Amino acid sequence: MTLEQKVRKLRETIERHNRLYYVEDAPQITDAEYDALMRELQQLEERHPELRSADSPTQRVGGAPLSEFAEVRHRAPMLSINNAFDEEEVRAFDRRVRETLGVEAVEYAAEPKFDGLAISLTYRQGLFAQGATRGDGVTGEDVTPNLRAVGAIPLRIAGKTDLEVRGEVLMYKRDFDKLNERQRAAGQKEYVNPRNAAAGAVRQLDSKITASRRLRFFAYALISESPAGTHSAALDRLEKLGFPVSGERDTVSGADGLLAYYARIGKRRDKLPYAIDGVVYKVNRFDWQEKLGFVSRAPRFALAHKYPAEEQSTEVLGIEVQVGRTGALTPVAKLKPVFVGGVTVSNATLHNEDELRRKDVRKGDTVIVRRAGDVIPEVVSVQLDRRPPGSEEFEFPKRCPICGSAVVRSDDEAVARCSGGLFCAAQRKQALLHFASRRAMDIEGLGEKIVDQLVEKDLVRTPADLYKLGIEDLAGLERMAEKSAANLRAALDHSKRTTLERFIYALGIRNVGESTARDFARHFGDLPPLLEASEPALLQVPDVGPVVARSVRQFLDEEHNRRVIDELIRTGVSWPKSEPAPRGHGGATKTFVLTGTLSGMSRDEARAAIEAKGHKVAGSVSKKTDYVVAGEDAGSKLEKARALGVRVLEEKEFLEVLGGL
Repeated sequence: MTLEQKVRKLRETIERHNRLYYVEDAPQITDAEYDALMRELQQLEERHPELRSADSPTQRVGGAPLSEFAEVRHRAPMLSINNAFDEEEVRAFDRRVRETLGVEAVEYAAEPKFDGLAISLTYRQGLFAQGATRGDGVTGEDVTPNLRAVGAIPLRIAGKTDLEVRGEVLMYKRDFDKLNERQRAAGQKEYVNPRNAAAGAVRQLDSKITASRRLRFFAYALISESPAGTHSAALDRLEKLGFPVSGERDTVSGADGLLAYYARIGKRRDKLPYAIDGVVYKVNRFDWQEKLGFVSRAPRFALAHKYPAEEQSTEVLGIEVQVGRTGALTPVAKLKPVFVGGVTVSNATLHNEDELRRKDVRKGDTVIVRRAGDVIPEVVSVQLDRRPPGSEEFEFPKRCPICGSAVVRSDDEAVARCSGGLFCAAQRKQALLHFASRRAMDIEGLGEKIVDQLVEKDLVRTPADLYKLGIEDLAGLERMAEKSAANLRAALDHSKRTTLERFIYALGIRNVGESTARDFARHFGDLPPLLEASEPALLQVPDVGPVVARSVRQFLDEEHNRRVIDELIRTGVSWPKSEPAPRGHGGATKTFVLTGTLSGMSRDEARAAIEAKGHKVAGSVSKKTDYVVAGEDAGSKLEKARALGVRVLEEKEFLEVLGGL
């Protein structure tokens, strides 16, 4: 046997044992015997570097640590899947599919919904070339060195084939338990569940750490080729190529078949070696998938059917109120830690003041906790028979616990909010990003990463502070060279010359969108009259109702907000006085509402065309709406228009109506 043959034989033996261990879960040799084979191959490759190759098992042991992950743009988006939680939603999904396809029955591919990390694998000429995380669905992280360390992922497939495979990296329950045993023995922090442990291992900058974890992989989609006409055939093809594919997969017919599969897997859930949080249904035929298409960021041909959340009882140690990025106040129960749905939970949401009162949760109570959708911990109910004597109702704050501004609540909302939008630290980043956005002050180059640094370094507390920044302040930020700092400073100066409607919108007043800001600008002509307008005066503005008028008055009555507005004016922010709104030609002004996607123009272009004719665009449908323009994937506005009897225009009709106005 030549040296080259010996190396090839060793590689084949090691990969066969990798497959037996990671894919078939039927190891035939001990860890020590496996390590001996690997050492022998490593020594041969070190003595003869010319025999090394990218598909060698030695490439799984990890390389030098990375400084950061590069971005990978997915060739086709890695979309999320809509969820169902009960039988009615599953039957509704099947009914929509059948009605769209115009058929009596549909065959579905069904498989477990793995609780791991979604990844994409690219093969070129049969060799594993790149691996990426899902990321935001459009752009992921390049984690190729780490995925090479996952024994279940083939480094080479049969033939010189180019293809993309998608699947899930996860950790078996028993491997997770062993990992936490090692963490405890080393006096290190334990991982809360197998999913977090697997995701953390894949996103390590040092692939040697990834290699030390026994990660698994299951393929669930073949993207770049469809050799057969069904999803189930594509999975069979992946299995023949050497990819692990769920042995629990099946094909079923109709809603009854889906529900029977859900029940069957549910009974086996606890016995599976890996964690799942539901099952996934996909229309089996690819041509039918293509016909069904997508809605928003999810396919119409697929559905994730979740299992009920796990529940446990524990004690409420206290109740705190958190302030979110939009100023929403959320009561949170601080709990005696309890293990629920694979996670140790010490906090649970109480949603809002009404929900807190309805459940009557108090400090010292024993409560039932569950993870809603297996994700968000929430308090389900109170065990009143175990309530300690002398317990008191929780008093909801009347002032923001972060900034001290008044807490306000609209009649049509369950959520109470802090009114200190431009001042409140909890809302600071969101307020700054909105202020700088394209439709508001349009500060080019002021993105989320820069805003994060400005807030964390305490350089900016309010939007007015943005205009006080010098080039030196900006150049001191991470990844901001002097030229970039100068460009941003110039963009800040340029944004000072704006319009009144942009400025009003940029303030981020609750319930005031672009259209309403435009109405205020046209009605009052300048800022001082708006600042002093009473609620009755605000109600004189076209299409402004009590909710909007109250939101504006509450915002402007907050001293912090008025102070920030004054500072903005002092920094040089200015605008020309607005011209009076033009009257509609040939009759009264018409009100349009846009919904869905138009094929021949963007929403901005449609809005501009309507306003150029002297008519207006509203954000919501009411009895005062004249026309609703419905494009592709129109939503609830279309349903409301039909309910109110408002005339609905398709794109062609819209252009005809607009041309006649």
